[in-house]
Amino acid sequence: MNFKRWIARREPNWKTLEQLLKQAEGKGLKSLKPDQIQTLASLYRSASADLARAQTHQVSETLTGSLQALTSRGYSLIYQSSRKQEWRSLLRFYRQGFPEVVRQTWIYTAIATALFIGSGLIAWWYSARDPEFMAMIVPEHLIHKVQNDGELWMGSILGSEPAAASDIMTNNIGVCFKVMAGGISAGFFTCLLLVFNGLLIGGVAALVGQNGLAGPFWGFVLPHGSLELPAIFLSGGAGLLLARAILFPGQYKRIDALKIYGQQATQLVYGIVPMLIIAGVIEGFLSPSPLIPDLIKYAIGTAIFVLFMTYLQNRKGPNP
Repeated sequence: MNFKRWIARREPNWKTLEQLLKQAEGKGLKSLKPDQIQTLASLYRSASADLARAQTHQVSETLTGSLQALTSRGYSLIYQSSRKQEWRSLLRFYRQGFPEVVRQTWIYTAIATALFIGSGLIAWWYSARDPEFMAMIVPEHLIHKVQNDGELWMGSILGSEPAAASDIMTNNIGVCFKVMAGGISAGFFTCLLLVFNGLLIGGVAALVGQNGLAGPFWGFVLPHGSLELPAIFLSGGAGLLLARAILFPGQYKRIDALKIYGQQATQLVYGIVPMLIIAGVIEGFLSPSPLIPDLIKYAIGTAIFVLFMTYLQNRKGPNP
């Protein structure tokens, strides 16, 4: 291989890449026209290949060093700019995209909420009047703890808060993903999970109410529940969106309906992940703390819920 001829042939491309990099580094990538950006990306790839060839054939330390510097600059500019753009897109989604998709799909979330709360009220009503019904839906060890020991079960979290918070986050995210994925069964498993969890909390509410522990129980639930419960309702809405695509595709082919409604469902679940992380931290550290009075916990939970609902009303935010 004639390396002098190869260098003479490739050098104009290196110089063009150098010029484009200087302009982008000085004035920003936005200063380049679309065709210049394409050229820069293409020349960066070819310069990387040239560097590999120069290293393989040990052409020249000077040339290899120059190409190394050139490709390093190209890599930093292209991929760091790409990462910045990804972060901007992510922030834009949480500022505007997530609230928007929640508003667009509110009816599905409302149905999921009604299933959960409705089954909870039914369980509370019957559990308060029929101990056998309560025993069917509330775990035996919880009934024993409350009725025989006269205390709640949340004290087990104390002393192991970091591990508990991590376990809670993992569990809640898993539950929400199952609720959403249940939509593939035409919504059957989504509805089943919502009703089951509603029955459970309704039965527990009756149990603690009968034994004079309603105050501390709701003081525990409200701080993290102000985010955790809406996250469950939103994941239920996501599952019902998938069910809608399967059962009532409307003017779309079923596969197209799944793509359209599935994208909205994915956005909902993607949006609730930070909610569940925050809720997990609160449930692990703040909710079970005996040092914080119940009234303060009620106030914190209420404030978090109001802030969350205000956030969902955000119709236009500044572009990051």
